Amino acid sequence: MAKRLDGRIGFPKATGLYDPSQERDACGVGFVANIKGVPSHQILADAYHVNSRMDHRGGCGFEENTGDGAGVLTAMPDTFFRGLAQDMGFELPEPGLYSVGNLFLPNDPAKRRQVQELIEGLIGQEGLNFLTWRAVPIAPETADIGPAAKAAMPHISQLMIGAKKGSEEAHFNRQLYSLRKQFSAAVKDIIDDNELAFACSLSPRVIVYKGMLTPSQLFPFYPDLIDPKFETHLAMVHSRFSTNTFPSWDRAQPNRYMSHNGEINTLRGNKNWMTARQGTVASPLFGDDIQKLFPIVEPDCSDSGTFDNVLEFLLMTGRSLQESVMMMIPEAWQADQNMSPDKRAFYEYHSALMEPWDGPASIVFTDGHAIGAVLDRNGLRPSRYYVTRDDRVIMASEVGVLPVEPEDILVKGRLQPGKMFLLDFDEGRLVPDEELKNTFARQRPYGQWLAAQRLELHDFKDAEPPAALIDHDLTARLRAFGYTTETMQFMLRPMITDLRDPLGSMGNDSALACLSDKSRIIYDYFKQLFAQVTNPAIDSIREEVVMSLASFIGPEGNLLETTEAQARRLHLPHPILSNAEMASLTKSTD
Repeated sequence: MAKRLDGRIGFPKATGLYDPSQERDACGVGFVANIKGVPSHQILADAYHVNSRMDHRGGCGFEENTGDGAGVLTAMPDTFFRGLAQDMGFELPEPGLYSVGNLFLPNDPAKRRQVQELIEGLIGQEGLNFLTWRAVPIAPETADIGPAAKAAMPHISQLMIGAKKGSEEAHFNRQLYSLRKQFSAAVKDIIDDNELAFACSLSPRVIVYKGMLTPSQLFPFYPDLIDPKFETHLAMVHSRFSTNTFPSWDRAQPNRYMSHNGEINTLRGNKNWMTARQGTVASPLFGDDIQKLFPIVEPDCSDSGTFDNVLEFLLMTGRSLQESVMMMIPEAWQADQNMSPDKRAFYEYHSALMEPWDGPASIVFTDGHAIGAVLDRNGLRPSRYYVTRDDRVIMASEVGVLPVEPEDILVKGRLQPGKMFLLDFDEGRLVPDEELKNTFARQRPYGQWLAAQRLELHDFKDAEPPAALIDHDLTARLRAFGYTTETMQFMLRPMITDLRDPLGSMGNDSALACLSDKSRIIYDYFKQLFAQVTNPAIDSIREEVVMSLASFIGPEGNLLETTEAQARRLHLPHPILSNAEMASLTKSTD
């Protein structure tokens, strides 16, 4: 197993042409839940069946009993943990005011105790009550996990924490978030390269059991999961297929709030923008302590883990689960003439705050109060669901994951591009996509804000471009910048005269610009990283419907605020400016 510099086992170091930052994965995902929020062990048993049926979506190494990763996220099993606490001689606070988190810790007892002391110290600093540590029962021999998984296996402990007396659940949850972020940053000074210190979950509402396992190994490995007293009203499962990613215990899913099947193709840009926003974000919920939450995106996460980091940040700083997902994975709204003005304004306003996290992606998400799923705007990952007469909802990457008699099925369907499927446990019902999104779209006058604040090119006074750009020296300038007769004749002229993309061969055997002896256009030295994985291939009609070149430019405000001033940005229909447009913008800033 390769080692990583940050202490996690997984990616090897960058060597030659290999770059670990380019890794991606695609997987199987699903959930089983009771619409009315009634907990039972049957939900967990059904989830085990669902995940085992998606075994083909999980990957294995050269050892067939070493998996790429599998896991389950459940609601906090209150009855189960109260029984354990009573056996250990203490009483848990009321539901929502205590947390049990699963942590991967070093196998070395001395290092493990050092990490535990670090966590206990941070718990005291946050004003929380440390309750106890519990060694999570595991059965690697019963589960028959492979040698590679066993060699990388960390010590698995449960941390029990209580809220300060008089606290509210939301405040307690934010304290847990701050605690975990501080722990993740500080623990790197303690652990060695081949050790792992990682919090799978630390929440008052949900808990995650996962590992470098196959779906069929997951439940036998964790005896907790097959205990009849372990009851839950939701269970999200994941079977990881590392397309070209090295598996590890910490990279198994579910993550803390979501599971993901697909790839985030805009990952580098998304990460860079979130890092840049750390200089402007502010929240009254954290005040000066917001610095403790940085980095928002933890280093060396997978694309799924990075998405989860940002989703969690939005949740902890005041936004709801549903609104956060709508911001991160918007519908294809630009070309949808039938979309309501309110919803259209919602998406346009938030596009000025945050860029989309582009798929292909099928994402299941939950905070314990609701569970749902969403497809990216292209809809290139499968998600199908059944609603049964006994108030169960079954959603997965494919059909047939759980036997259900036809007469017991109330509704069945598939998730459509950009649409959200949501089960609200507090209301005890499925919330239709239109109702859900219109509710958020009408919370604020986004349309009025955009009309008053959005800047367009026609808002600026016309200005003549500098004469040097249109005089007889133009040919000399084109030559100086590497333009050739072929470039003008075969690339630029068809775009201008025929309004079409130039045609070319399927292969390009010309030398890379950086290695070429010829003078090349400056753009040849840069390559677009974005690569949309499509099946079937995107045609021009579909491309026009789901894709857009429009963007906002100019200084951003505080991502955590939702105010009219946030819409004060320049809206461009495409990223190409004419000389006259550039001159008018330049003149307006003089």
